[in-house]
Amino acid sequence: MEDRLEMDNGMVPHKIVSVHLQESTLKELVQVAPSVKEQSVSSTQMDEVTPAAASGTTVKSGLGAAESAGQSEEEKFKVEKESEHEDESSSLSDKETSAGEHRHLHLSSCHECLQLENSTIESVRCASAENIPELSDDGDSKLEEKNDDCPARGIKRINLAGKPPNVLIYLGSENATVEFEQIKSILQECIDADSYTIYQLHEEQVLKDPWIDNSLLLIIATEKPISKENHKQFMKFLSKGGKILGFSSSFVFEGIQIKRRNKLKKTVQEVVVSKMDRTEIKLNLLLSGCIFEEVVKEDTSKVKTLSQLNNADKDTVIVHLTYGDSGGEAILSQAHLELDINSMDFQTEEDFNLLKISNTKRYEVLKEMLISLGLSCELREIPTLTPIYLLSSDEEIHLGFLKWLEGNVDSEGLRASSKVSLKFVSSCQSKMEVTPSLMPVITETGSFSSEHFSLKTYQENLQTKKLGKILLFTEVTTTTMDLLDG
Repeated sequence: MEDRLEMDNGMVPHKIVSVHLQESTLKELVQVAPSVKEQSVSSTQMDEVTPAAASGTTVKSGLGAAESAGQSEEEKFKVEKESEHEDESSSLSDKETSAGEHRHLHLSSCHECLQLENSTIESVRCASAENIPELSDDGDSKLEEKNDDCPARGIKRINLAGKPPNVLIYLGSENATVEFEQIKSILQECIDADSYTIYQLHEEQVLKDPWIDNSLLLIIATEKPISKENHKQFMKFLSKGGKILGFSSSFVFEGIQIKRRNKLKKTVQEVVVSKMDRTEIKLNLLLSGCIFEEVVKEDTSKVKTLSQLNNADKDTVIVHLTYGDSGGEAILSQAHLELDINSMDFQTEEDFNLLKISNTKRYEVLKEMLISLGLSCELREIPTLTPIYLLSSDEEIHLGFLKWLEGNVDSEGLRASSKVSLKFVSSCQSKMEVTPSLMPVITETGSFSSEHFSLKTYQENLQTKKLGKILLFTEVTTTTMDLLDG
């Protein structure tokens, strides 16, 4: 939504999620519909913008009406009364000044929003040729003025450039497979593994492959000097809204420079990290032997210190930089956040113990950095594997298949395969174990039920003579590729 939609207190909507209503709820909605006909919001308008009324009122539209189906008559009357304020809220919203405390979602009839909609359509139209650009600044736009007051403006969490969710790791060397796997492993423990794909960016790909438009985050994890050509490519990536995370690398750009501190090289030091909520966290980290120094410039707002050493000099070891007008930003660290304790090259056993104590905090800081660059670090719980059900739309074919099975399984009902072995059992047992390499197949269909699949509906719609008559169904499995192998 390009950060253009703003709710009360400056909150920016992250996404719009569709709601699946059950049939009973839809019937209730039909019954309630006459009572909300006075509302000017039609179903088509709902698709464009969900309106909110002026200060002190709340407009219910569409789904809101459905929610009120189970409410008292008094509450329904309240909804109707609130809907009468809708036209009034349009003019009130236009009169709101940017200095006001309250902010509201604009109505679809608002002139300002219609202008915004037209320009957004134009930007989407260009998306096939290039990344979605920032909308041009309009002097008459109150939305732009209001955005300046938004508390969350400094923390843009939206992928403005519309880039694919690819994360690249650049190690500056072709023979860095071990290092790549180490960093990849750490990342997978932090980010939502189902949402991002991690690749290695090889040296010969930097100047040739179209990775700039196809990647969301570039991780630079090499102490080797970066060539001018590669540096230029990395800056081009930033200018197009890309994000860079640097780990003990020589990569820097305007605003900061690297200074060597040989006495700090491969030493474990206590650092103080400033978090997004403005609190501080102290932990011990292995250092590269370099620190950051700001270059004296007129505009220092693009450089922000995130972490300093807890020493007399307060040396800077992690910085945040912004670049260009498309949301490009970089977090550069001279502390090794990317390495597991067992792969670090430290000097003493005391160093190892200090790093071990700080390991949990290290993950916390790394996640914080990834989140601030717009990545999701919500780790989802992996669902439990479920047994397979042998289903059939034809009883005769089902019995025929079971008879065929008798000669194709061992005495314990096992059908072995190179990747996944199937163990055929008549019914579901409480102590039944389901693993990625051994999956039970229940042959009796009497106990089968699933909210995701109806055998009856399947039977009614199947029009083939033989294909699809026998089914293997499971709610959760690792991969169907291995399941059907052989």
